Amino acid sequence: MNITKLDQVVELVKSKPKKRLVVAYANDEHTIEAAYNAVNMGIVSATLVGEETTIRNVCKNLNIDPSLFTIIHEPVDTKAALTCCDIINEGKGDILMKGALPTDKYMRAILNKERGLCPPNAIITHITVFENPAYHKLIIAGDCAIILNPDLKQKQFILKSIIDTAHAIGIEKPKVAIIAATEQMSPAMQACVDGAILSKMVERGQIKGALVDGPISLDVALDEEAAKIKKMTGEVAGDADGLLFPNIESGNVFYKASTKFNKAECGAFLAGAKVPCVLSSRGDTALTKLYSIAISAAFN
Repeated sequence: MNITKLDQVVELVKSKPKKRLVVAYANDEHTIEAAYNAVNMGIVSATLVGEETTIRNVCKNLNIDPSLFTIIHEPVDTKAALTCCDIINEGKGDILMKGALPTDKYMRAILNKERGLCPPNAIITHITVFENPAYHKLIIAGDCAIILNPDLKQKQFILKSIIDTAHAIGIEKPKVAIIAATEQMSPAMQACVDGAILSKMVERGQIKGALVDGPISLDVALDEEAAKIKKMTGEVAGDADGLLFPNIESGNVFYKASTKFNKAECGAFLAGAKVPCVLSSRGDTALTKLYSIAISAAFN
């Protein structure tokens, strides 16, 4: 299957073994609706941890049968998140999902040394898959939300996570651009230096499974005409599947500009923990959260 739309990712995971979704503080409509849709499609079974009366009332308002879920009563958001981690550590869950609790509390549970989901020395990165109406295929980007200013080691892991996500959704040889402010090699700009190093590592087989070019500017990575004008050759220029951003500011601005100005749809998760962890905003739509579950199910 040539995957170019997020709906196709959903169809892809329907053919895979069902995963077990565990939702932390599942007290809001969009989260429960997304979990229900994923259950109804056969992608996952779902355990909702949160305030049981609230969960049942939301189900009633949405005309959802609560018996489709396993519901665990835990009215305190931080305790609900840790309970979800316990379930996964006991081998009873494959995907963690954030419900109606703030991201900082969700992350503290994942990073908890005694009950969390992080192996020793783990790097956790945020991977987003965009369907942008202005582009001809999906874009896999990182890091848009977690790592503030990644060093070379962290960029290697972000790159690997982008490549692994591409493979998981059926892109056999993804083209990944290491983004900088310019496609020219500038030793004074760390993004350029790191881009050149990562590209050389791929060329020499130290990082496998993708075509990688860097440093490369965003316009050259995504616009064939811009690549031609700037005389940039290579298979990545103008046709990137993946974007590795130099810092959180650039990744986050790209995320918000894509979703707000271009009405891009997306799904996002955290890679690097024991299981994929859905990380979406509390204000995200049920559809965005469904796509995030589907991508996580494919990645698992």
